[in-house]
Amino acid sequence: MRRTAGFTLVEVLVALLIMAILSAMAWQGVDGMVRARDASQAAAERTLRLTTVMAQWELDLASLYDRGSVPPLAFDGANLRLARVTPDGAQIVVWSLREGVWRRWASPSVRRVFDLQQAWLMSQQLIGNEDQQVRLLEGASDWQLYFFRGNAWSNAQSSADTVPTPAPSPALAPGLTGRAVLPNGVRLVLSFGDERRLTRDVMLGPS
Repeated sequence: MRRTAGFTLVEVLVALLIMAILSAMAWQGVDGMVRARDASQAAAERTLRLTTVMAQWELDLASLYDRGSVPPLAFDGANLRLARVTPDGAQIVVWSLREGVWRRWASPSVRRVFDLQQAWLMSQQLIGNEDQQVRLLEGASDWQLYFFRGNAWSNAQSSADTVPTPAPSPALAPGLTGRAVLPNGVRLVLSFGDERRLTRDVMLGPS
């Protein structure tokens, strides 16, 4: 009798095993490429977002409103409040770090000194859920600011020189007796939970 051509059960099982191994290797390669692509895309998005945030930071500092009615720049350890010039007048901006998120709040632009002073007072009562509050960067754990004065960097909370203002002066915000002298530069040190640290120096031009 002539033997019928075909594969034995063992040969079929071996072939299936080889195909399964090749499929697993191919899947691992595809999965690795997808993960690498997602990681690269996420890194590019973080870089773009960070660049945009730093551009806004530098723009705020380059547009300081220093007319004596409100402090142009004040840091209390948790919030940086500043007054800046806008195309429609002036506004108050607050940069703060809350619950690991770096945020920015901006008041509406106003043209009257009284309205700007009211915006300054409002900026001292923020709780973090205001409509104007924008979440900029997540994962931040701490931040520090330094001012460049007298050819050296010093803590932003240290006392600064002031220019006396003749009293009484209705143009001053409540509680102000003089006009603080702006520093020549601002250094930002922003720390993240994964031990990364961002340092950015911004030199301030003449007011």
